[in-house]
Amino acid sequence: MPDFKQQVIYQIYPRSFADSNGDGVGDLMGIIQKLDYLHNLGVDILWLSPIFQSPNADNGYDISDYEAIQPAFGDMDDFDELLLGVHKRGMKLMLDLVVNHSSDEHRWFRESRKSKDNPYRDYYIWRPPLAEGNPPNNWQSFFSGPAWTYDETTGDYYLHLFAEKQPDLNWENPKLRQEIYAMMRFWLEKGVDGFRMDVIPFLSKEQSFPDYPDGRYGDLTIHANGPRIHEFLQEMNHEVLSQFDCLTVGEGFGVSASQANLYVGRDRHELNMIYHFDHAVPREEYRFVDPAPEFTLPELKAVFRTWDDAIGTQGWQNVYFGNHDNPRIVSRLGDPDTYHYESATLLAAVLLTQRGTPSIYQGDEIGMTNCPFTSIAEYDDIQVKNAYRELVASGQYPAGVFLNTANRIARDHARTPMQWFATRNAGFTSGRPWLKVNPNYTQINVADQQVRTDSILHFYQRLLRWRKKTPAIWDGTYRDLLPDHPTVWAYERRLGEERLVVVANVSDSDVYVPDVETGDMVLGNYPTPALALRPFEVRILLDRA
Repeated sequence: MPDFKQQVIYQIYPRSFADSNGDGVGDLMGIIQKLDYLHNLGVDILWLSPIFQSPNADNGYDISDYEAIQPAFGDMDDFDELLLGVHKRGMKLMLDLVVNHSSDEHRWFRESRKSKDNPYRDYYIWRPPLAEGNPPNNWQSFFSGPAWTYDETTGDYYLHLFAEKQPDLNWENPKLRQEIYAMMRFWLEKGVDGFRMDVIPFLSKEQSFPDYPDGRYGDLTIHANGPRIHEFLQEMNHEVLSQFDCLTVGEGFGVSASQANLYVGRDRHELNMIYHFDHAVPREEYRFVDPAPEFTLPELKAVFRTWDDAIGTQGWQNVYFGNHDNPRIVSRLGDPDTYHYESATLLAAVLLTQRGTPSIYQGDEIGMTNCPFTSIAEYDDIQVKNAYRELVASGQYPAGVFLNTANRIARDHARTPMQWFATRNAGFTSGRPWLKVNPNYTQINVADQQVRTDSILHFYQRLLRWRKKTPAIWDGTYRDLLPDHPTVWAYERRLGEERLVVVANVSDSDVYVPDVETGDMVLGNYPTPALALRPFEVRILLDRA
């Protein structure tokens, strides 16, 4: 069985993790200083959001040099020290591979825009205007506005599915693909253990560049699963990935459950695992004034069940609740005001007992919550700023409606600095932090939870230690026991004679569910037993009968 099935990923957002030099921005030395913390937590694989040189239009997801370290984070010597420290502790390091697009400050793009016959022209996607100078089609950007920007130097438009400073790379060009493979080899030969692959289903574009179909204007899922995507990934695997002992996790935006094994099926020779967006917070531009209702528990359970059934025994998935693109999970699905410990530990237990390799997002292990932003000026995220300009500054909607919703769904909630201590700036930096620190850091911080055995952090540590010793969690089957129950998530994990039952009350009321609770208690988040499941109570039971 591959190691990754038994392991747990921890995602680090470097700008917000730990600042070692007081400039207000997290850095590699800050991560190095926290390696013992991560090792003691019990995680196995560290995934770093981009650390490469970047002008930060999208906080590092706009890369200007794939083989250089962002100066604010340190230099290559710091990276080498980090990699060595990770490996010395028996952990692995996974980098973010962002190759659907680069920065417009990358030397490839600077050359590409100089002339139509430049050798780098076809490293990007250029198209002439339509009649009257209109863009080549009606595609929209994830970050508001058209997905095409006109460039006066050559009179053509270039494609950017994200910000205009993030031009899409042209994967139809074999020279471009070889450049990317060489870059991947550079990092793997250094000893990096793998890649999380950003918007990987978007690499292949339909070359006729058709308008959105009727009724699907602005539906960005259309850009996934292009005609040559599997050809490109199989080539990448053949030329690079298969030559190294490495791990790959694809960000599967736009990939349905029925399509998943095309990417991760054991005979496909593409990726090791993929994660989906079916339970992510919808965050298209209009959702900032018309937010989607939260999933009901039966809907959420159905998503997990559907994906587990679809993956089956042929592939594998990465499971998560929180990451850098979603608000804090305890604010979303828990009750941080009244049942902070209970709801945070329940969500931990459910995540870490699913079938798949779980990802913990930094700060979730102490129950970090959404931050109360009070104005648009406090936000950093380009998506929020662009949507505000389009919807509010244009006069279409009142600012209050937008800001109320942003305080629920914006990505910056996951990006506020890590809360290490109850001291100034949560111990993240001695300087001025790049993004607002959540004011609840005096109550929610690592230092406090390290000395309390009844803390969220200690629950994570116990749960992770137990998980490593429990094959039914990494390799057992998954069966939903109460798919239609409105507030209880109950499921079975079974491997041979070993049967585990997880029962979680995702509500603030007592619930009695006698029919599924069989076996001896292994782990729970209440100190004493009771007949009813109490608010946000979770129990893990072992039944060997």
